[in-house]
Amino acid sequence: MSSRSEIGHAKNVANLQKLIQQISVYPLYNPPVPELTIDSLQNLYTTANAKLTEVEEKRNANKNAIALRQDAFKNLKTNCTRITNRLEILGLSQGTLNQAKSLNRTIQGAKKKPATTPEEGKEAPKIISSSRQSYTQQAENFGILVQLLETIPSYTPEEEELKLSNLNTYKQSLVTTTQAVDQTEAELNLKFIERNRILYAEGTGLYPIVQNVKKYVKSLYGATSPEYSNVAAIKFSMITE
Repeated sequence: MSSRSEIGHAKNVANLQKLIQQISVYPLYNPPVPELTIDSLQNLYTTANAKLTEVEEKRNANKNAIALRQDAFKNLKTNCTRITNRLEILGLSQGTLNQAKSLNRTIQGAKKKPATTPEEGKEAPKIISSSRQSYTQQAENFGILVQLLETIPSYTPEEEELKLSNLNTYKQSLVTTTQAVDQTEAELNLKFIERNRILYAEGTGLYPIVQNVKKYVKSLYGATSPEYSNVAAIKFSMITE
């Protein structure tokens, strides 16, 4: 959701408190329906404000998870290139080397080159994208690469970060941080749903309730009264994003 929408949700909740303060000073305000009473409106404000806080907490958790995932993945492509370069000097079969190079190209997001050069005067064949660049797919392909390395006895690097034990640990960190992003995103989406239900649900949400408050004040004091003008000036938005 856009920051503009988030500001709009918060403004709706803040304006509910402003509306409550305004109608609290009206001596005739005594609505015939429970959801329009001062106490009910105050409870609605407390609930809505708490839900906004929960949304921000889940948003921050998701942002933190994304930052950790970015940190985990930042050296992936460089390490895969280093691994492939090492394999090229080990005298491996062409099939094994090609498999490693193919996995590296996929992780790098490289594109498969056309197999033939176009004849003069003819349109060049389209380049086929072989990119599988989602974080989940990158982690999956890296895992396949590590499995391939485990079948190569001559792969014995001295660099700590390229050793098989550490590559397996690194692979798990890629999986774990990606799962954390997915989990926190799911939790954030749930809070969006809960917040929107509290603010905008037909009949029971903040938005329809405050419209009824305004209608009630209008019925009490009249459409041209200063009492109604005061509450009418407090703006609320129906946000569907």
